[in-house]
Amino acid sequence: MADTRAIANLTPEQWDDKFFTEYLTENRYAGEMGTSENDIIQVKESLTTKAGDRVNFALVNKLTQDAVTGRGTMEGHEEDMGTRSYELVVDKRRNAVRVAEIDEQFSAISLRDAAKFVLKDWSLKDTEKLIEQSLGAINGVAFAAADATQRDAWLVDNRDRTVFGSGYAGVDHSAGLAELTAATATEWLTTAHIDTMKLYAMTRANPKVRPTRSAANGRSYYTLYAHPLAFRDLKRDSKITDAQKGASLEMENNRIFQGGDLLWNGVIIKEAHGLYDTMTITGEGDSSTVVPAFLCGAQAIGAAYARRWRTKTEEFDYGDKHGVEISAIYGIGKMQYGSGAGDRDDLKDHGVVTGWFASSTAA
Repeated sequence: MADTRAIANLTPEQWDDKFFTEYLTENRYAGEMGTSENDIIQVKESLTTKAGDRVNFALVNKLTQDAVTGRGTMEGHEEDMGTRSYELVVDKRRNAVRVAEIDEQFSAISLRDAAKFVLKDWSLKDTEKLIEQSLGAINGVAFAAADATQRDAWLVDNRDRTVFGSGYAGVDHSAGLAELTAATATEWLTTAHIDTMKLYAMTRANPKVRPTRSAANGRSYYTLYAHPLAFRDLKRDSKITDAQKGASLEMENNRIFQGGDLLWNGVIIKEAHGLYDTMTITGEGDSSTVVPAFLCGAQAIGAAYARRWRTKTEEFDYGDKHGVEISAIYGIGKMQYGSGAGDRDDLKDHGVVTGWFASSTAA
């Protein structure tokens, strides 16, 4: 008599592998995630093969030295890359659901499948939330939790990569927000502001913010993650409307573009929906609502996985109910480097130019 064996792709281990693959390809930021220094969100899994609670990323700066030509001597004139590091701590993050016997058979596999949609949706939202919170963080502190002293200190160190829609050039963060006025359309997010943020990234920022290079067409791009209210205001700019007429062909077959994205002057503009919940700032500007946009280049965000997402099952209530837990050990953070004497003194946001704008209407 032949034994019945479980189909390989229905075992819990294979199910979890498939789940993680779908998680990586279906989350909102999948097109910007990768393992190289060219990716906006650089992913590392080095802790999956060794113990530890943090991962170090080597931050690579853009070379600026002129070429040595002709019979010029190269030895002794090599350029210092100015490489520094960013340390990202990982933590365990999890959630779970229960299913009663009357609703589901006693099978770990079918139970996982029954809970698959809600578990995957939660894990995707958890990752997206961490990415969007990181974009607005003040030296690792959530923007809403950062006090005036912390915000001002951050602005002093990041003045070469911060733009206010009003043109404010000081280092008092609250004063910069207070200048933003809803009634002034030039202080909303516009194509002119995107040009300014790109100029900061390419010229004023020290060191410069490196764009990412598309494998599809070899072109270099920055990506702008805009608060939904800022994205809405930008679409009212007639220049954006005209520009999109010729942009559709360039967007085809390119993993970094998604439906609804805009393209302007080598900058891909994406609506970051989660910023509405975490970064809609009220009571700090004349408009009563102030919103951000983040222009990102290579190595803007780090994502470190010590353990991929996996599921576990457990019985409750004398076996009448079965629970499925999903968990991962990982961390996500905005990469920063020390601009002072020490590796982590006077932190700057490595791959991000931050913009603050008025909103045409309240939240």
